[in-house]
Amino acid sequence: MSIYVGNLSYEVREEDLKAVFAEYGTVKKVQLPMDRETGRMRGFGFVEMESDAQETAAIEGLDNAEWMGRSLKVNKAKPKTDGGSSRRY
Repeated sequence: MSIYVGNLSYEVREEDLKAVFAEYGTVKKVQLPMDRETGRMRGFGFVEMESDAQETAAIEGLDNAEWMGRSLKVNKAKPKTDGGSSRRY
């Protein structure tokens, strides 16, 4: 399972996010997608933790929490879908 973290400050770094989630357990991976055109963070990220129980605790503890001047949106990440168009030309 992966955790979606939305409404992040554009100043956040992977180390910052890892430190916050480490309060709930072992963080295995942090991803902060960057905008290809601007090179700036996109305002959301993904966190993977060692167990489902740790991820559930982090979601419950951090959803709507105030951090870096923003109210975080934290929930289970939805599986990535094929974002391509289904139209054929």
